[in-house]
Amino acid sequence: MNEMNGTGSEICIGNARVVLPDHVIERGWVVAVDGKIVEFGEGACAAGSVDADGDLIMPGLIELHTDHLEAHYVPRPKVFWDPIAAVVSYDSQLATSGITTVLDSLRVWREEGAEAVDGRAGVLSQAIGAARDGGLLRADHFLHLRCEIPMPDVVAEAAELIDRPDVRLMSLMDHTPGQRQFRDEAKLRDYYRGKAGGMTDAQLDVLFAQRLAYQTAHAATNMRAIVALAHQYGIPLASHDDTTAENVDDAVRDGVAVAEFPTTLEAARGLHEAGIGILMGAPNVVRDGSHSGNIAAIDLAREGLLDIMSSDYIPSSLLMAALQLPQKAPMIDLAAAVRTVTKAPAEAVGLADRGAIEVGRRADLIRVHVAGNVPVVRSVWREGRRVA
Repeated sequence: MNEMNGTGSEICIGNARVVLPDHVIERGWVVAVDGKIVEFGEGACAAGSVDADGDLIMPGLIELHTDHLEAHYVPRPKVFWDPIAAVVSYDSQLATSGITTVLDSLRVWREEGAEAVDGRAGVLSQAIGAARDGGLLRADHFLHLRCEIPMPDVVAEAAELIDRPDVRLMSLMDHTPGQRQFRDEAKLRDYYRGKAGGMTDAQLDVLFAQRLAYQTAHAATNMRAIVALAHQYGIPLASHDDTTAENVDDAVRDGVAVAEFPTTLEAARGLHEAGIGILMGAPNVVRDGSHSGNIAAIDLAREGLLDIMSSDYIPSSLLMAALQLPQKAPMIDLAAAVRTVTKAPAEAVGLADRGAIEVGRRADLIRVHVAGNVPVVRSVWREGRRVA
């Protein structure tokens, strides 16, 4: 049997700790043929198999919300890198972090004076498509359209992208000062002072006043239009930074499938009771808390309120958080922790062909060596082909 290098059709990986959806085989093997998992079990694999040397074999990680592409496209303020080269660099970092499927989160709005990457969703989506068509990518890429609801042109800009076949998720966001993640306006000021190269209070006064005006003028109408657009095209919806019972009611009304980064225990409980999957940041788990002072992901995990994790801004955090979760929340075993970064996110956006080591699913697999508290991705297979 051959380790896939682009020419074979079969692979057997043996001498591994195989992470299944509900338990771990401590010494097992996995066989894939023509890109699909066909068999797995306990004991030794056939002669000639890939020897995992006792490492973990688990499904490739699935990322629903990462805007890390922006760091490759705009590596310094006002420096715009070649977009295809940026996509390829970003993709390589994802793959070597164990991510085999990603929803690239693109900002679908323009706002003068705030973020350099605002309004670049068209450019980046075209670059992702070009890199894919050119066979340059290791991971499987889809799109997540991040819609800032109060922005005047957000509906028109979303409509330009919505009919692309790679759109898999739309999120409903509202970063108006004084609500949701930034109920405390001082935290939003701190965020922009750091992120935007030190905006002055006078500049922030102008920006915040404009956002409040946009919210009053456009938010309600745009929310209805974006929700209708998503339903028309059958795209799952995500809410963002739910904080209050009213936010939860809105998510239920809009048919939201995933709630990204709820900021309070009250909101998380309401979302869970409504059957909405709760997504939290993997960096939050690794750091033992939110960088913006909201509810800690690990606290939600201990309450049984964590369904999906996202690397958000650090690709390597997704695997780190999954492996640390059983230590920080002992009621969650390794198989359950891995589900939050594999099977659960896949099924939340209708990708039921991957995310688990099960017969018939895609052979998107990673081999992970754990050194102390740091996981190292040693091998990555996408549809049975070695890509990293």
